[in-house]
Amino acid sequence: MPQEMQEVPRILIADDVETNRFVLKNIISDMGYQPILTENGEQALRIVKRYHLSLIILDIAMPVMDGYEFCRLIKEDPTTRQIPIIFISAFDDPSDVVKGFELGGEDYITKPFIPEVVKARVSLHLKLAETSKKMQEMNRKLQVSVTEQLRQVEREKKNVLYALIRVARENARYDEEHMERLSRNCRILAEAMQLSPKYDALISDSYIDTIELAAPLCDLGNVAIPTEILQKKEKLTPEEQAKMRTHTSVGARILRDIEDAGDYNSFVRMSRDIAHYHHENWDGTGYPKGLKGEEIPLSAQIVAVVGAYCALTEVRSYRRQYSREEAFEIMEQDAGKKFHPDIFQILRKINRQLC
Repeated sequence: MPQEMQEVPRILIADDVETNRFVLKNIISDMGYQPILTENGEQALRIVKRYHLSLIILDIAMPVMDGYEFCRLIKEDPTTRQIPIIFISAFDDPSDVVKGFELGGEDYITKPFIPEVVKARVSLHLKLAETSKKMQEMNRKLQVSVTEQLRQVEREKKNVLYALIRVARENARYDEEHMERLSRNCRILAEAMQLSPKYDALISDSYIDTIELAAPLCDLGNVAIPTEILQKKEKLTPEEQAKMRTHTSVGARILRDIEDAGDYNSFVRMSRDIAHYHHENWDGTGYPKGLKGEEIPLSAQIVAVVGAYCALTEVRSYRRQYSREEAFEIMEQDAGKKFHPDIFQILRKINRQLC
């Protein structure tokens, strides 16, 4: 900005002695700055609220409100605490100066005033304040830049994970609609659970957003399962079943490696829980850990029941597609065994909202 367009710094001079005010006024005006005069702390507070000030020259002993109280109020207010304060002191008692520093004052000027000293102190603190302002702006811009870079890293990380899950989906011959239904229906169920007194403290808006993104990663570990097993139409052999079950641990390991690399966040943590535990059963008969009841992470419980609904209402190579009513009749038999009975009942109540 051109020099002539820059705002002239305003400097508040608060002193109940008229002679002091006008001596300082002349010095400040001679420096090319705009002095604003007042004779007590209460008037000074009103001026601070009215004008944008660059610096305050403050007497300690004033009527109505002394300099100490005024300084305390200014430094407690986040909107004004950055304004530098220079105390006026006769230096009769060094403790006066020390107390001013303790309250947040930046400097002091002794009486009688020496114009060269006043100019030097004022110039110093205006420069320091301007430098501090520039540093804060630089830090703000840096923080914005760093935040955006971190967001970009998160986007790229999610893109990689979703690329892997697309490979796993294609290997298993799941269509893209299956993953979209799983994601959308997990969100719908989580939103319904949020309205329940049992879950309102556990499910936040952020949780709902995260589970919608994380749910499709449940079968991430399928990238390590042979295609002939994933696409087999006949019943799997015990050996093939054992191999198939490893997809939970493989998926969790991929996501745990991301956590160990320092990219720990709610998305990765929830994705890992879902990948690892979405085949655990409410009664403890599931895999890979045999977790039971509330030992199973809530996100994995949600994905398990929604995943079962989505699978039953879609065509598979080994069976026909079930209707919504038929799917819930089948799932009813597993409520309290495979699924949390309360979560299943919530899903059933909102079945018309499901896609």
